[in-house]
Amino acid sequence: MTIVHPSFGTLDDNRIIIFDTTLRDGEQSPGFSMNLHEKIRMAEALTELGVDVLEAGFPIASPGDFESVKAIADSVGQRDDSPVICGLARSGREDITRAGDAVRSAKRKRIHSFIATSPLHMKVKLRMEPEEVLQAVSDSVELARSFTDDVEWSAEDGTRTDPDFLCRCVEAAIRAGATTINIPDTVGYALPEDMERIFTMVRTRVPGADTIILSTHNHNDLGLAVANTLAALKAGARQIESTINGIGERAGNASLEEAIMAIRTRQDAVPYTNNVKTTNILRVSKMLSTITGFDVQPNKAIVGRNAFAHEAGIHQDGVLKDASTYEVMTPESVGWTKNSLVLGKHSGRAAFRDRLDQLGYKVGANQLNDAFRRFKDLADRKKVVFDEDLVALVDDEVMRDHEHVRFVSLDLHAGSKGPARAHLELDVDGEVKSAEATGNGPVDATFNAIQAIFPHTANLVLFSVGAVTEGTDAQAKTTVRLEENGKMVDGQGADSDTIVSAARAYVHALNKLLVKRLRTEPAALSA
Repeated sequence: MTIVHPSFGTLDDNRIIIFDTTLRDGEQSPGFSMNLHEKIRMAEALTELGVDVLEAGFPIASPGDFESVKAIADSVGQRDDSPVICGLARSGREDITRAGDAVRSAKRKRIHSFIATSPLHMKVKLRMEPEEVLQAVSDSVELARSFTDDVEWSAEDGTRTDPDFLCRCVEAAIRAGATTINIPDTVGYALPEDMERIFTMVRTRVPGADTIILSTHNHNDLGLAVANTLAALKAGARQIESTINGIGERAGNASLEEAIMAIRTRQDAVPYTNNVKTTNILRVSKMLSTITGFDVQPNKAIVGRNAFAHEAGIHQDGVLKDASTYEVMTPESVGWTKNSLVLGKHSGRAAFRDRLDQLGYKVGANQLNDAFRRFKDLADRKKVVFDEDLVALVDDEVMRDHEHVRFVSLDLHAGSKGPARAHLELDVDGEVKSAEATGNGPVDATFNAIQAIFPHTANLVLFSVGAVTEGTDAQAKTTVRLEENGKMVDGQGADSDTIVSAARAYVHALNKLLVKRLRTEPAALSA
């Protein structure tokens, strides 16, 4: 089977389109909001990773979402290697027009329209009759086609939709001009055999299904998102919708890195090709963790720090003799490195820049100067600076760009004989402000000083500290979670001084909270 697609031209049957929704579905997760600069950073990294379609956001959700999608279309969307820039829309005219305006400038653009099709969603959420939904499918796709030839239509809660009605909706979308049809497992309910049955049914029953791309979008509520993705591929789907680190609503989406490496490792069972540069996977995963403040669990497949670790004696013996005894892929294939270049206080700017280039970081002159200054300060306090230290330091520095509140300095007095005292300086929109505060320990005193400089009503709900590397001189990596009016954000900070890392993490969370305050999620479409 060969498909001619408006954005990709002629596609062979074994070619898989990689649709990344980290910036849309992933960012909808509680606490995962990103500012404009962070979204553009991620969009650039995803482009270099090799994704085919980048769902940049939900333009109708808020003015900020519209501006971020438009900014990505205006910047990343102009590159010669740009993926298709996609905006999500419900089936209403205002949604689709807003999405069309947001992606208009991109060299290659897509509108992704959706409407719920399951009996439960139609009755409870939409309060629409099936025939009304069917008409909305046709109308929305036709309107989207007036903005771009590349239109995707999704049947929300498709895996719990009546099979006959699902086929009618898909047929209507194809007739109206959709070039990609997505059957999402919106609530993570399906099993792999369900996915095979549904996609086989659509492919064999719906007229025109052989002329468009079938797409699969799976949530992980039962831990089956990647398994369901692979099952859909075997049944004819040729687009995977996924996110970095599997982030997303509730239990998340199918993990891009897991799906990609399953295809690469098991070519005997899933003999498909894609354009992802797998050696970039770890860097993009770590970048997302730094931006969002959410680390992956240690045993996370592919990108967890234990993914290629071996402790059991039998395993160690086997790996020493031949790594393939216990590793189905090499660490280097996804971006891990066996050798860390050790830098120290005598290392110069050229060696520092060269190592950042090897680690995949492209930083501007000002960012390089700030990062190098922090590196030299760290090198004075640490015996050796490892790659992990550089990643933590540079990510911590680069992600501070464009923040309203920035850490400047901290002076502490703490001990067992009395209340701790913190003298803190913060840069608030270009003006350096200071405050002194006491507290029950140095962390409490520091956070009280932040409150004095930048009053807010957020509550601290999580404070977690870990070490970037081993040893008593290791950098601390701190996570702070703040909650305000039901909105939750995580911030991260790194420094060889644990309290400084805590202050940086708290300030990072505050900045993310400012972004969160501006967001308003659109209500469900009603008749």
